[in-house]
Order: sequence, then structure tokens, then C-alpha cells
Amino acid sequence: MKETIKDLVKSTVISIGMAMAIFCLVGIVFDIGYKGNFSLENYRFTKMVIGCVLVGLGFGVPTIVYRKENLPMPIRVLIHMGIGCVIYTIVAYAVGWIGGSATITQGIIIAVIQLAVAFLIWFLFMRYYRAEAKKMNDRIQELK
Repeated sequence: MKETIKDLVKSTVISIGMAMAIFCLVGIVFDIGYKGNFSLENYRFTKMVIGCVLVGLGFGVPTIVYRKENLPMPIRVLIHMGIGCVIYTIVAYAVGWIGGSATITQGIIIAVIQLAVAFLIWFLFMRYYRAEAKKMNDRIQELK
């Protein structure tokens, strides 16, 4: 149980950190794109930061599903990414990352890009952890 909580805290902190880093990078892009006239009023920045934390939690907390060995990997991925993407979409509409003055087509394109980024990050983590497992397995075979 203690190990599960430790893993959960670790993955949540990493997820929130990644959400904040992506938020800052996108903010820089928008600031440059608007030539320094990018402004946020009525606590919109604060709402977006809180949104980032919620998105980080939305993708970090469901990683607990990977500890369930009796579930097939595709189901675990579906649960993890399903929860994360649903929370992301709700937060994105609530804080204005999607919607607002964008047309329906632009909103769909933005949503697809953002979901693609989420799956790319998941894919990179999956590859990293598979490589780590392979190294450990190879080391165990060497010790036999």
C-alpha cells in the first residue's frame, strides 16, 4: 500500500509538472504570436493555472490502473487516457483553451492536436518504462 501511494504521488507530481511546463511554453508562443499584447483579465490566468493542476491530476491519478496486473494493457491505457482526456476536455472548455471565439472547425482541430500531444507523452513514457524493464530483465538474466 505504501509503495502504491508513493507511485501515485510521484506520477501526479510529474503530471502536474508536465502540465505546467506545457502551459508555460504555450503561453510563450501566444505571447510572441500576439507581439507582447497577450492579456488575461478577470482572474483568467489563475483559472488556467488551476486548470493545469486539474489536468495534471486527471492524467496522474489514473496511472494507478497500471498496478492492476489482471487487466489487459489496452484496457489500462483506455482507462488512464480516457479519464485524463475527459478531464482535460472539460477543463479546456471551462478555462477557455478550447471554444471562445474559435469556429467549430478550429475547436475540433485544437482538441485533436491537444489529444495527440497527450497520447504522444503517454507513448514516450511507455517506451521509457519498457526500456527500463528490458534492462532489468537483461540484468536478471545475467545474474542467473
